Amino acid sequence: MPIGSKRWVFAVWLAAILGFAALHALHLRADFPNHTPWFSDWAKYTDEGWYGNAAIRAHLFGNWYLPGDFNPAPAVPMWPFLEWLLFFFTGVTVQAARGLAVGFFFANLLLSYLLLRARGPRWMALLALTLLVTSPFLYCFSRLAILEPMLTTLTLAVLNLAIRLPRMRRPLAASATIGLLFTLMLLTKTTAVFLLPALAWAMLLPLWDDRRKALHCGLVAAGVTAVTFGLWMALLVRSGLLADYRYLFVVNTYKKPPQPDWPLQSLWWSIHGGLWIDHILIPLAGLIAVGIVMAWRSPWGRGLLRDPVFGASALAVAGYILFMTYQDHPQPRYFAVVAFFSFFMVAQGAAALLDTAEWPRKLGWAVIVLAAIAATVNGAWILSYVAHPEYTFVDAAQRLTSYIDQHPNGKRLLVSISSDEITLATHLPTLCDDFGTQDLASKLGRYQPGWYATWNDFDPGTLEDIHTRFTLEQVASFRAFDDPQRNVLVLFKLHPLPGGRVRTREEQNLQVPLPEDKIDIPIQ
Repeated sequence: MPIGSKRWVFAVWLAAILGFAALHALHLRADFPNHTPWFSDWAKYTDEGWYGNAAIRAHLFGNWYLPGDFNPAPAVPMWPFLEWLLFFFTGVTVQAARGLAVGFFFANLLLSYLLLRARGPRWMALLALTLLVTSPFLYCFSRLAILEPMLTTLTLAVLNLAIRLPRMRRPLAASATIGLLFTLMLLTKTTAVFLLPALAWAMLLPLWDDRRKALHCGLVAAGVTAVTFGLWMALLVRSGLLADYRYLFVVNTYKKPPQPDWPLQSLWWSIHGGLWIDHILIPLAGLIAVGIVMAWRSPWGRGLLRDPVFGASALAVAGYILFMTYQDHPQPRYFAVVAFFSFFMVAQGAAALLDTAEWPRKLGWAVIVLAAIAATVNGAWILSYVAHPEYTFVDAAQRLTSYIDQHPNGKRLLVSISSDEITLATHLPTLCDDFGTQDLASKLGRYQPGWYATWNDFDPGTLEDIHTRFTLEQVASFRAFDDPQRNVLVLFKLHPLPGGRVRTREEQNLQVPLPEDKIDIPIQ
């Protein structure tokens, strides 16, 4: 192809990538799209508020910390800190919080290009970007104000530094930066620890021929991480926030099944969960990985095995699969990090196969064709989401807040599992009903809220806690989202017991409706 024609092809291709990337920034107030394969993910009605609640409270109520409630900022402070800075300019809005996440997605595209371009041809890097910007999975989750986009940015920044260490004039300074960035990763999302093998691979493999430099760089990075993370932990201890730090791990510990083979079952579900990302590209990435192992003696197999970016991508995917296996609780949003590195494996695998002169070259073209089909179908999927934005949850939150303001009932304070999400949308003061370092019954006594909201049904344990101090009156309901188990937000008035009385669980069964209650939804 003539050079001029090739430039035009790349120019048009880049324009298409930029166009699809820009679509992520439209309709930021809109809900997580309804009727997706990821409809059951909790993040769309909880995580945006939870992990930004320190910034939200600081701007709206003057104090980031609510004693006894869910305060994740001591464990994961990076995201709320950036939101806190942003809200000085934008005010507290859903659009601003999500815009920050989209900004990180844009940064991830640039960092992905720089990473892959350092290891291969331009078309390979653009292929990876094409898969990223046309992924409906990433479109949905990169537009939520959750922790994964920022974690991906920091990870890609480390990888870009790591693979360039051999060519740097001051590799020890760069290694110190890597150590600091890894601390920031840990303070963005604690699951970053499962990405450590990928980062170590990318850092040490290029330095393998100079073992002394590799050792020095590794020690500097590890030392900086130990010192900076240790300083943060010392600050938490001094500030009396260690309990809140530990609590994040408590709520993310799930009861394991009694069967002795549960790790194998969990591993299968974690691997199978990759299909949430894509039904073509994820199996393709898996086939490429298996093919490399089987053809490790071939030039293309050896080339990829010795490539620090491909190895780091494979280890990042494996690390997150290990995390989900250990948790035995895979959620679609966890795969937002896996998606990036899986797409890198597809693009690099295609480039390695096409770089051969033998029959594997045909396999490379097959990978390109399948990737093009996936990108085309996925791109049309994204265009459908963009053309039909929905606002069911934000409207429900606004109507719920309006009802509370129009029907005063004691303190203007709501308790709900979606509490912080509602605060982000409407600025209504709230408490979390499910999480907190103080049990719900004690928290209710401390804060004396006037309202409670739940999705579709009532948890008996929550009802028991509320009954210790209140009776309930169901007063309104608001339809939102598409999950059949969480598509109606039901509002209750809380009426304090006469004379400030406190019921005990020994007096009667508090997990069932009492005569003074008005509860029309199921208790289950």
